[in-house]
Amino acid sequence: MGLVTGGAGRFLALATCVAIPATAAGTGGGQRLAALYAQDGRRELTGADLERFTGAGVLWCRRPDGIPQKAAAAWLIGTRSLVLMNAHNFRNRQLEVTRAVADCYFQIAGRNYGFAPDFLELGIEPEARRLHITDDWALLRLAEPAEARPQPIPDAPHLPTGDLTLPVTMVSPAGHENYRGQSSRESCAIRRIDPPSEGDIRRARHDCNDGYGGSGSGLFDEAGHLVAMQSASLSMNQRHAFDIEFHYGSALLIEGRLREALRAQAR
Repeated sequence: MGLVTGGAGRFLALATCVAIPATAAGTGGGQRLAALYAQDGRRELTGADLERFTGAGVLWCRRPDGIPQKAAAAWLIGTRSLVLMNAHNFRNRQLEVTRAVADCYFQIAGRNYGFAPDFLELGIEPEARRLHITDDWALLRLAEPAEARPQPIPDAPHLPTGDLTLPVTMVSPAGHENYRGQSSRESCAIRRIDPPSEGDIRRARHDCNDGYGGSGSGLFDEAGHLVAMQSASLSMNQRHAFDIEFHYGSALLIEGRLREALRAQAR
């Protein structure tokens, strides 16, 4: 199966891989797209965005009938052959295998690249029993280097634990099921950073709009540095106001064991 590593502690709130459309009031049961919050500032990614937020790609995986389906955002990072994404693309909350690496491929800059099938590094410790926000990361290696610029491995974020307002841009190369475009970006903010848990990684609670399929989206600071990777959101498609305790998005900071693994694999 390849290399598996990682931790235990905080449960994964919601793996964002399946579309469940919301129903609009007063439409006789018709369906509509619904942002996570009342305000939705998402817009389509442009060529200039892709030049700035390098390494942005999409994970595609084949259904049981063999048809490829867009699964999540993924990032070429550190080198032209290393790809970062969420672990929940391959494991469920109980750590049961849900996909094989060989069933998936990486798309970037209009080209498709297969993965080395015998390499999968997960953020999960061998003794773990559940998948959590802060160990919800996976590294895969491409069978051949991509003809695209990778995202640089970021420096460890010097961010305080606790409440704050950090302006960020959520970059979603795979888009969201509750957004009409194929990809999106939005200006939003990280509002709280929880204490370290699995792998000495902290969870960032944010007010960025997310939707099913938006897993793996990158959160970038104002200087364009990758700060965190989206993992899950609470009460998806409920269109409530942001609430730091009950209605927020969760991302894992690029630090701790994840950053160590990135540096080791990029050598």
